[in-house]
Amino acid sequence: MENKEPTKNIDAPLCPKPSKKISGGILALVGYILSPLSWWNDPIINIPLAYFFALPFGLITKSFFMPAMIIGYWGTNVLGLLLIHHGAKKIFNQDRKQQKKQFLKNIIIATSYTALIFLLAKTNFLNLPDFGHFLKK
Repeated sequence: MENKEPTKNIDAPLCPKPSKKISGGILALVGYILSPLSWWNDPIINIPLAYFFALPFGLITKSFFMPAMIIGYWGTNVLGLLLIHHGAKKIFNQDRKQQKKQFLKNIIIATSYTALIFLLAKTNFLNLPDFGHFLKK
């Protein structure tokens, strides 16, 4: 009798792909952290990300800082909402009509938060730091 050992598939990946629900959950979690749906994420995550996004533009000229800050802030919120949307789609397999309705609601929320950040910036609550002491010779 021959002893036949099962052959190993050399081309198989080292770890299997995560299921759609797990990857959808991870996407939704990261999206939630970036989205305007959590109240705590703005001072901890979104505003600092938008600020660091805007700094190089502010170094070019101060007038670029505020638009770049708004774009960066809005971008983090929209990215978060898109990640939630995509993650939930993977988890729940929602129908198209319900997805579009939720996506529109998320865009309205993100736009509202953008208006708030714009007002905070216009009232000088958010300022470009003075880089003069770094640039002195």
